[in-house]
Amino acid sequence: MRLSVSAALAGAALAFGTGNVLAQTAAPATVAPNPIVLVDRIVAVVNSEVITSREVAERVKTVTQQLNQQRTPLPPADVLQKQVLERMITDRLQIQLAKETALRVDDLQLDRTVARVAESNKLSLTEFRRVLERDGIQFDKFREEIRNEITLSRLREREVDNRIVVTDNEIDYFLSQQGASQATAGEYSLAHILLRLPDQASPEQVDKQRARAEQVLLQLHEGADFAKLAVSYSDAPDALQGGAMGWRARDRLPELFAHALNDMKPGDVSGIIRSPAGFHVIKLIDRRGGSAPALVEQTHARHILVKTSEVVSEADARRKLNNMRERIVNGADFGELAKLNSDDASSIRGGDLGWIYPGDTVPEFERVMNSLNLGQLSEPFATPFGWHLMQVLERRRADVSGERKRQEARLVLRERKADEAYQEWLRQLRDRAFVEYRLDER
Repeated sequence: MRLSVSAALAGAALAFGTGNVLAQTAAPATVAPNPIVLVDRIVAVVNSEVITSREVAERVKTVTQQLNQQRTPLPPADVLQKQVLERMITDRLQIQLAKETALRVDDLQLDRTVARVAESNKLSLTEFRRVLERDGIQFDKFREEIRNEITLSRLREREVDNRIVVTDNEIDYFLSQQGASQATAGEYSLAHILLRLPDQASPEQVDKQRARAEQVLLQLHEGADFAKLAVSYSDAPDALQGGAMGWRARDRLPELFAHALNDMKPGDVSGIIRSPAGFHVIKLIDRRGGSAPALVEQTHARHILVKTSEVVSEADARRKLNNMRERIVNGADFGELAKLNSDDASSIRGGDLGWIYPGDTVPEFERVMNSLNLGQLSEPFATPFGWHLMQVLERRRADVSGERKRQEARLVLRERKADEAYQEWLRQLRDRAFVEYRLDER
């Protein structure tokens, strides 16, 4: 939860023209006034909101802990502070847009997500809260940070991912290029540094960023730590994670990156790569796989979906599914109940979803599906679509059919386009915003 500065204090600070939020104790005229004590100060104005030095200090502390855990060398304090501030500005702009467009995460969704985080750490919610507070993290603040993360994810999905179009011609070309290389593609662990260019950058701006990219590359050739330079220089969203992109299949990388990998070995650093977003430098950390394509496991499942609404609450949906589950356990036909009660299009088939490939469904659904034995009936569970009751009917391992390859190609191309489009969207959002820096004011 970010520190909020009251309008009165912020107004007073602006009136002083210093950006400082000050506290002063009044004193009788015959007594010397108490010294002015600095409580907090404004370090940036983002449209109509402010970011304070206390907020930045808290985020720097968190990032420092993360970098230390990753064993990433820290850049100079002032460099890290500026990088953290830039990230906070980008996040604040996105949160502002979400609020303006009525995109919100309700408390029930937030509670489910926090509970899953606790579960993934093999802790009860009470134990998880105790661990956070032991580490000096306020639970309410942690919840709001999770709310913001969900909001940013949904905003990206709405503003970028859902607008990506992949044509049949693009799929045909992609599949023709894959050909024999499909068997040896493998996966790559990468890190990257992005020096972003503004929209319609002037020749001077291009030259300046290219010079910075060359400076970064020179330092890397002289043995500088890549992660430290990413934290110091990169404008990418993953900068504060040392630029780490994680494991990616080759065909899920931007085409420019995939091409650069042709002559690289683990540990190698690329040259300067120019894209519409700016200048990149990538590092190949490791690679794996590259053998013949593995068979994938498919699951044949059926489900009953109850959507929530203003009329049907979360509790109502869960209660309804619990009642149906009890009836099925006592001999009722799953398919008939699905036809009569499911809010999913699969209801006409008795809830039958057919053969499902990994990645076809949302993570919450796939996680429950993978945990079930054949014939086992799940407990009611929630996804972003509503509440579900599921049964796994069959499992098999199969090669990817021709039509499936086209579906996979479409997903790959969407992901590749979305990464590039997101960078461009962030740049445009930043260019349109009013941002005033006061970090250097004292």
